[in-house]
Amino acid sequence: MLMRLFVSLAIVGVATLGAGASSAQQSNPRDAVPEKMAFNIPYGVPISLARADEAIAAAAAEAGKHGWPMNIAVVDAGGNLVSFKRMDGAQLASIQVSQHKARAAATYRRETKVFENAIQEGNLPYLLTLDGIIASRGGIPLVDGGKIIGAIGCSGGSGSQDEVVCKAGAATIK
Repeated sequence: MLMRLFVSLAIVGVATLGAGASSAQQSNPRDAVPEKMAFNIPYGVPISLARADEAIAAAAAEAGKHGWPMNIAVVDAGGNLVSFKRMDGAQLASIQVSQHKARAAATYRRETKVFENAIQEGNLPYLLTLDGIIASRGGIPLVDGGKIIGAIGCSGGSGSQDEVVCKAGAATIK
C-alpha cells in the first residue's frame, strides 16, 4: 500500500515536470522576425532654434486656449534640448517630464503614446529593459521632408491634454 502511494506520487511529479518543460518551450512572441523595421524614419538636419520656438509658440497658444499651464520642450534629432518654455503656473515636476518625453520621441523615432499603449497591452516587463523610455503620451517626433529633425514634449496636464498641446506644436513642422 505504501509502495503504491510512492509510485503514484512519483508519477504525478514526473507529469508536473513534463508540463513545466512544455510550457517553457512555448515560443516568445518577440521571437518573430518582422520583414521591415518599425519606426525606421531617417534622421535629418537638426531643428533650428527659430523653428523650435515656432512649435513651442503654437503649443503654448493651444494650451492657453484651454487654460492648461504646460511645460513644453523641443529637442533636436539627437535628443538635445533646443528650446523650452514653462508657462506660468505649470507643474514644476513636469519640467523634466516634458524634456524626457521629447528625448524619447526623438531617439526612439515614435510618439511616446506607443509606449503607453504597449504597457496597456501587457508588455511592461519588456519595456522595463529599454533605456530612456517614458510611457506617457505627449512626446511627438518632428518630421520634415520624411526625416526626423527633433521632437516636442509637453507635460503638465493629463496625458491626453499633453498630447493635444504637442500635436498643435508638431503641426507647425508638417
